[in-house]
Amino acid sequence: MLEIKTDHKWKQFKYGYDVEKRKDYKDYDWMDENDKDDGWIIYLRRLYHISDFVRIENIPEFSGWNGYHSDSFFSGVLIKVSQDGEQYKIGTYCG
Repeated sequence: MLEIKTDHKWKQFKYGYDVEKRKDYKDYDWMDENDKDDGWIIYLRRLYHISDFVRIENIPEFSGWNGYHSDSFFSGVLIKVSQDGEQYKIGTYCG
């Protein structure tokens, strides 16, 4: 059975200058500089970029979410992006 944990709160994406001093920011050196301008998320002390998430299609268990990032075969992070693309909701799944 799939368990999803979230606080259901909308959050603002961070800009590149907000996260560029983090140690894990260097893991994104493969990205084009323009792509690094925005779309950053810090969740559970880990840095993510919106490009880390795979679009969800035809997965009934993830209904209402737009994307996921797998941590393992059974767990990961879910994201829902607002219609204007400025905010997101985030949560974890385990199943």
